[in-house]
Amino acid sequence: MNAERLLEDYSWYLRMERQLSPHTVSAYRSDVEIFLADTPADPKSVTSDDVTAWLSSRSDGVSGRSQARELSALKSFFDYLVLEGERPDNPCDAVYAPKLGRYLPDVLSEEEVSAIIESVDTRSWQGKRDRAILELLYGCGLRVSEACALLLPDIFSGEGFVRVTGKGNKERLVPMGECAAEALADYLPQRPTPAGADDGRLFLNRFGKALSRISVFKMVRKQALAAGVTKEISPHTFRHSFATHLIENGADLRVVQEMLGHESILTTELYTHIDRSTWQKSVLEHHPRK
Repeated sequence: MNAERLLEDYSWYLRMERQLSPHTVSAYRSDVEIFLADTPADPKSVTSDDVTAWLSSRSDGVSGRSQARELSALKSFFDYLVLEGERPDNPCDAVYAPKLGRYLPDVLSEEEVSAIIESVDTRSWQGKRDRAILELLYGCGLRVSEACALLLPDIFSGEGFVRVTGKGNKERLVPMGECAAEALADYLPQRPTPAGADDGRLFLNRFGKALSRISVFKMVRKQALAAGVTKEISPHTFRHSFATHLIENGADLRVVQEMLGHESILTTELYTHIDRSTWQKSVLEHHPRK
């Protein structure tokens, strides 16, 4: 089998049939490409022992979470081969995934969030843009990719909502607070002239092109340093902090699930890492036999 052609077809399958994000497609393809380069066996004849041996050879210096992702990539790849009739079975079915503990990223306190947002110098249009981005990341719990993909028609300032296109191109409406609305109102008149064909992208760079995820990562870390926050943070930290603070302040978990765009309530519970005492207090306060 031609490896390059196979990888192209597999990538197409992930994009078009599985409708995975470009980031996930790239990561899965990279994992499979490394596996094929390291494994002499033809993909049609790869065994579970081959998969286990490859994962074991990469165990040094590779986290359990990374190994779990690699196994997930291989499982989807061999599922594709089975679907195409190239194999009768998936060799990954007999391979155990590494056990993972909860991944609990740093959470910012409400004071730290305020300090980072307030650290932005809004005397320039870039500063107004950055302030608006931070307010949306935290105030609406957006993923960085969702913030970068926002279009002008997605902002319903009068109604106080943002229309977000999340994973799998699923849309959801998220309430927008006063701070986010004010920051956007401050930025929009200063939004630069778009370069070339305007797709209506909300956040632009100095060249008038769509702002990249990398630029937002760099901005977040720069403002954290400016605010004296030494935690290891990323744009996703604001989303996690948003969910955590909502729960701590009494928001219903189902409401948070809808705002975050999670399909499963279990994902939301893990995401907000609610401790047992919080759940216990909530249950006992509302239990009919309290």
